[in-house]
Amino acid sequence: MMIIIMAVNLSSIDLNLFLVLHAVLEERSATGAAARLNVTQSAVSNALARLRRLMDDPLVVRHGRGIVPTPRAEELAPLLREATDRLALAIDRRGFIATETTRTFTIALSDNYQASEVPRIAHAVAVRMPRATLRVVSTDYLAASDGLASGDIDVAFSPEQAVQSGMRSAALFEERAALIVRRDHPRVGTRMTRELFNELPHVDVHVVLGQPGTGHRVAQRAWERAHVRRRVVLTVPYFIIAAMAAAETECVAALPSRMAGLCVRLLPLKQVRATFPLPRMNTVMVWHQRTDADPGAKLFRDIVLECGRAR
Repeated sequence: MMIIIMAVNLSSIDLNLFLVLHAVLEERSATGAAARLNVTQSAVSNALARLRRLMDDPLVVRHGRGIVPTPRAEELAPLLREATDRLALAIDRRGFIATETTRTFTIALSDNYQASEVPRIAHAVAVRMPRATLRVVSTDYLAASDGLASGDIDVAFSPEQAVQSGMRSAALFEERAALIVRRDHPRVGTRMTRELFNELPHVDVHVVLGQPGTGHRVAQRAWERAHVRRRVVLTVPYFIIAAMAAAETECVAALPSRMAGLCVRLLPLKQVRATFPLPRMNTVMVWHQRTDADPGAKLFRDIVLECGRAR
């Protein structure tokens, strides 16, 4: 059996005709359709006449004081309803439905925030947008892809000093440094003096493409103001590796406090109190201005802000 498929050239068809038919089928009246579409009744009649020739079917016939659809029109009715509803949803920004969206939302984070923040964000996204997908990428990916500007990444965590032109930002929290050493460190008790800090070996973290990023430079200036110096003997790309190295050596690791608390619970480490000021840094959520008004992106940002500010 041969099946012949005929392609329809939509560019040659006035799609407004189908909007008229949809209104007529919904209203069961040419007069009602004209009022709904804010056009004259003769305009509705002319549109129906053109569509009848196109479809080679009467589509609607008079019955008493109203009209009834032909079987062909009844077949078209649900298709027209779905098409117009979807088109209205696409045009109307208020039409975003959180519980139905299947979008993928992407957040860029360094590994410390992946560990401390992503579990709460993932739970909140699952509750608010159960059919959506959460995608987490690294700060390396963010730097290499320029993903905020391209739309590949929705939001990122960043030091406030790193916010660039064309970006929007919202404050999340103040991050403080915390000092951790192995639990049975032979030289460190419960506190760290300047002298001991300067003498001990340190593990450093370069989270962006193997180079010191903005956060690192902010911390370095804070170390200088506190009149301390770090004798770095190991540099790694992830905070979790710095913590693991500290657990196996006599190195000191300076971690963001949220990550430090997690590592102390999971590894044979202890957090020690410094007798001098430790670096502090304001962490913000950033996004590109091109997605500022998008309702889906806005809801995702609201979820991230609520989770980040929860502590």
